[in-house]
This record gives sequence, C-alpha cells and structure tokens, in this order.
Amino acid sequence: MGRDDRVESGYGSDGEPKNKEHDKKDKEEEEEEMKMSVERVFESKVVPPWSQQLTVRAFVVSFVLSVLFSFIVMKLNLTTGIIPSLNVSAGLLGFFFVKTWTKVLEKSGMLQVPFTRQENTVIQTCVVASSGITFSGGFGSYLFGMSDRIAKQLGSGPGENDYKELSLAWMIGFLFIVSFLGLMAVVPLRKIMIIDFKLTYPSGTATAHLINSFHTPEGAKLAKKQVRALGKFFSFSFLWGFFQWFYTAADGCGFANFPTLGLRAFENRFYFDFSATYVGVGMICPYIINISLLLGGILSWGLMWPLIEKREGDWYPKPDPGDMHGIQGYKVFISIAMILGDGLYNFCKVLSRTLVGLFNQVKGKNSLPRVASSSPPESPQLSFDDQRRTSLFLKDQIPTSFAIGGYIVIAIISIISLPHIFHQLKWYHILVMYLAAPTLAFCNAYGCGLTDWSLASTYGKLAIFVIGSWAGASHGGVLAGLAACGVMMNIVSTASDLTQDFKTGYLTLASPRSMFVSQVIGTAMGCVISPCVFWLFYKAFKDLGLKTSAYPAPYASIYRSMAILGVEGFSSLPKHCLSLCYGLFAAAIVINAIRDFVPKKYSRFIPVPMAMAIPFYLGSYFAIDMCVGSLILYLWERIDKAKADAFGPAVASGLICGDGIWTLPSSVLALSGVKPPICMKFLSRAANNRVDNFLQGS
Repeated sequence: MGRDDRVESGYGSDGEPKNKEHDKKDKEEEEEEMKMSVERVFESKVVPPWSQQLTVRAFVVSFVLSVLFSFIVMKLNLTTGIIPSLNVSAGLLGFFFVKTWTKVLEKSGMLQVPFTRQENTVIQTCVVASSGITFSGGFGSYLFGMSDRIAKQLGSGPGENDYKELSLAWMIGFLFIVSFLGLMAVVPLRKIMIIDFKLTYPSGTATAHLINSFHTPEGAKLAKKQVRALGKFFSFSFLWGFFQWFYTAADGCGFANFPTLGLRAFENRFYFDFSATYVGVGMICPYIINISLLLGGILSWGLMWPLIEKREGDWYPKPDPGDMHGIQGYKVFISIAMILGDGLYNFCKVLSRTLVGLFNQVKGKNSLPRVASSSPPESPQLSFDDQRRTSLFLKDQIPTSFAIGGYIVIAIISIISLPHIFHQLKWYHILVMYLAAPTLAFCNAYGCGLTDWSLASTYGKLAIFVIGSWAGASHGGVLAGLAACGVMMNIVSTASDLTQDFKTGYLTLASPRSMFVSQVIGTAMGCVISPCVFWLFYKAFKDLGLKTSAYPAPYASIYRSMAILGVEGFSSLPKHCLSLCYGLFAAAIVINAIRDFVPKKYSRFIPVPMAMAIPFYLGSYFAIDMCVGSLILYLWERIDKAKADAFGPAVASGLICGDGIWTLPSSVLALSGVKPPICMKFLSRAANNRVDNFLQGS
C-alpha cells in the first residue's frame, strides 16, 4: 500500500502520535537501506577523476597478469578449447599485487596515491581484454586453421593447397587491424544498455560485487586468505608440472600417458592424465558441463567409433588414410554437426530474447505518456546506489562523434590493408561485413546482457559459410572464410566484452572513459602478447596441432573443415557421414529445447550438446580430469560448504595458473634443445616380454 493510501487518523496502531510513528518507520527504512546499500559503505571515499584511475602501477600489474593469463588461455585453446571465466582470478590477483605494492610504499612513507576499487576495475578490465584476444585471435581455431600444418593433416581435398604460412609479423598486424572496431561500435550504445535497458550482464555484475567486497575491511581479510590459498596451489601445480617433465624424454612418455583405466581404455582415449589444469577447470565449470563431456566421450569413443571402425573398407577406404575421407572425417564432421546445432539453437534463442526485450523496452517507453495522461503515477524513486552510480556514469561522456569517426577510419584502413594480408579476401567482402558489424555487435552485446552468453564464435562460423561460399573454391574460399571468421569474431567479441566492463565500471563507480581506455590498452597488449605466446608454442612444440600431440588444437581442424564444407558442400564427407550429421544436428537442437522447457529441477540433469561434441574429436582424457575436479569440489561442499564457496575458485585458479605458467619454462627448455632425462612408458605384458627377449638377444 502506498503512502497516500493510508487511513487518516491522529494516532498510530501502538498509540503513539502518527507523525512520530512515521518518523520511526522512516528511520527504520533508512537504516535498512544503509545496511543494503553498497555505496553507503564507500560514501566517505572520494571517487578519483577518470585520469587518476589510470595509474602506471595498474598497467604494469596488468601487463604481468596479461602474460600469465595468455599462457593459461593459450594452453587451454590448444588442448580442449574449454576456457573458464578468469575474471575472478584477474580481480583477485590484481588486488593482491597492487595491495602488496601500496603496503610496501606505505611503510616506507612513499605512498602518494591510495589503491581504489576503480583502479582494481581498470586492472581487471585490462587483463581480461588482453587475454580475451588469445581466444578471439583464433590461435586455437581459425588462425591456426589457415596453416599448412593443419591443411596437410586433413589430407588431400579441396583445401589442401589453400593455406597461409604463419608469421609473427602479419598475425600482430591482422589483430591490430580487426580488434578495435567492436569497441567503437558499442560506445554510442553504452547509456542505452546500462542505464535505459538496465541489462544485468551477470559476469560483469559478479565481478563488480567481487571488487567492491575486496575493498571493504572484511572483504580485504578474506581476499588475503584467498590469495594465500591460490599461492599454495599455484606452487604445487607448478612444481608438479616440473616433476612430470623429467619423465617425458620421448613421445608417449610420462604421467600424461599413464593407462589409468587399462591399456584398452587408453587406446580409446579413456585415462586420467594427471593434469592440474583440467582438474582446476573442472572445479570452476558447472557439474553438468563436466558430466556432458564425459557422456560425449563414452558415446563417441566407447560406442560410435568402435562400431564405425568395423566398417573399414566398406564405408571408408582401407587402410584408413587418416584424412577427411576416413574415420577422421566422421570424428570431425559429426563434432561440427553437434556444435552447429547447439550454436543455431542458442543463436535463435538469444536473438528472440533480444528482439522481445527490445520490443518490450520500446513498448514500455511508448506507453508511459498514455498512462500519465489518465492518472500520473508517482515515479519510482531511485535508490541511493542507483543515483550515485548513474550520475557518475553519465558524468564522463565519450563523444559519439569520436566513436563513429573512429569506426569509419578503422574500417577504411581495414578495407585497404586486409586484402594485402589475405589476397583471397576482397575489399567488397570486408565492406559488407563492416556494414553488418554494428548490428551484429549490438545484438551480441544486448544478448550477452540478458543471458551472459556471447555468441562470438557463432557469428564467426556464419562468416565462414557466407564469405567462403561467396569467394568460391577456385578463388581461395577456404582461406577467405577463415579470415572473415576472424574479422567477425573479433568485432562481436570485443563489443560484448566492453559492455560487460561498462557494467562492472557502473557498479564500482569507475568512469566509462577509464573503462574504455583500459579496454583499448588491454586490447593493444593482447595484440602483441598473444601472438608472441602462440609463436613460442609453435616453435617449441614441433608436433603442435597434430592429433598425437600434447597440444592437438582440435578447433583448428574443426574450423578448417567447416570452411571446406562451406566451399565444397557435402561432397567431401565419407559414406553415411551426412546421415549421422543430420541425426546429431537434430539431437543437439532437441536436447537444448528439452533443457529450456522442462522445470529447472530436471533440466540441470540434461547434458549440454556443445560440451558433448568436444570429446567426439579429442577423447575423454580431459573430461575424466575435469570430473575429478568436480568430485573434489562436491566432497568439499559436503564437508564445509561455506569454505568451499569461499576458497574453491581460488584453489582452482591456483591449479590452472601454476600449470599454465609452467609452459613458459618448458617452452624455453624445448627451444634450447634441453630434453628430459627419463622416458616413463607403459607396456602390456606381451609387449614387455618381447622387449625383454629382444634385449636379451642383443
């Protein structure tokens, strides 16, 4: 009941005068609001101007963390392609490094600028923007898929000679050309997304709450404990990777090839490979994702591939040549069918929610005058938090003319320069993509705000098929499609990332200008750091991208196969592969529909098709590791849920970071020609007897 609807009387229900009762209630409401208000806690702290939020120490820390996170994301890119959210780790480590820095300066009396949550937000934004380029740069997908190594691995076919020699120079140039356009595309829409539409952006909101909590006294104490836990497991993970290295003197050696479930299971990619990274990722990913991965591995390597292998010589050539016309074709294209089915369903779902949301926004705004004309309602009062956040968010405007002018300038540079990098990609292909890009960037940013789901890879796959088929096989359609995928993925990915950061900045009172500058600097860092990290992997591991490698880069083959499919149609598929693809494409859509339409208490037990598709190509070894991570977290929650919730992400981040950073010294050792001293290999009893007899005979 509203204040104006109360019954008039001289006294309240407890006999006290009414105005005194109202004062008491108002005071109680004000006290309750103060308890719930975040900004009341920080009310006494002055918000620094946007230029002072961008400190030298923030970008020094950001650079260090960007290198660390680039190694982590690159390793995941080149192994499973499953990359968990590292925002929590970025915010936590950023807080720890700068807090340590300021403590030292404070004790020495040299501290001039205190550490604020706005500076913490700048660090988190810069690090996530930089490491995001490691994903959207396509080093594990479209960019590596252009290489001769992947082209030759897929065997004879329409795209075998359609490749580009990888070079550090052109990769850095390509990323600088295409990575900034998405930022310009969404800058004019920031007020509409954050203030008018009030989109939630769950990841951006969660990151903001995390940063806000760090900068309260209680949050700072917990953050220190979390950092301590992260440091312990970082050290353990790093040392475990170092220990394993000693036993990997040749291919097939070491703990990563331990036949945990038996030799027969090992041949079918079922084993625990003692990877701290995957165990940590399993602790971060939802339980259903890990179960879906394991289920996909059982369905493919446990059932489908053994049955198809019995058709060798009938359905595909005998012996298997290992290209797309053999068993490899089934593995790749059935994976693609499930990925496309899942992507199409979620694209339609997010697009429909975007259109419905926009319709409701427009309808709501149009209906306000009609309501006001009959009986004007009292406009709802903004809370103290919303008032403060809105006023500061609107204070530092980024001129729309700057964004539009920047978009046009970058587009002109791209149209002129990209055809020199990829002569198969014509200027009119790029022009059409850039005309469509603002709309697609808006759709992705808006949909991400509603669902926390970025469809950057889906838009990239759409570009592969459209531009690839437009260019045609005779004019390098495979390479043109992959390059177009890179252009589109970078635009829509950076657009959704920036709007997420605007939401984080809105909730931490960080200026939109500082968010934009931090995103630009982080993106520029990523355009240099990510190719350099990839180049280190590429030079250090000569079998990178091969199916037998520790870094098989599965999505590189998948994206290239998509480009071949888009150019040549279904003629490259082996016998009955198309029928199986149709069936699993439809199954992915049906499973997603069931997940969305059944009650939540049941839907949480229904597998995710996208996750199921990944082991179809790779096998289940990483899924078993991730399920071990889930089991550890589940048992921890049963024993002490509060502690598991507080420290689980920190422990997982430590496991991922330690194992991820070990790849840097291991790469340097490989480049230096330093080889491990021991080969630990596992043989069957019969094979071991043959080896013993051979050695005795010699």
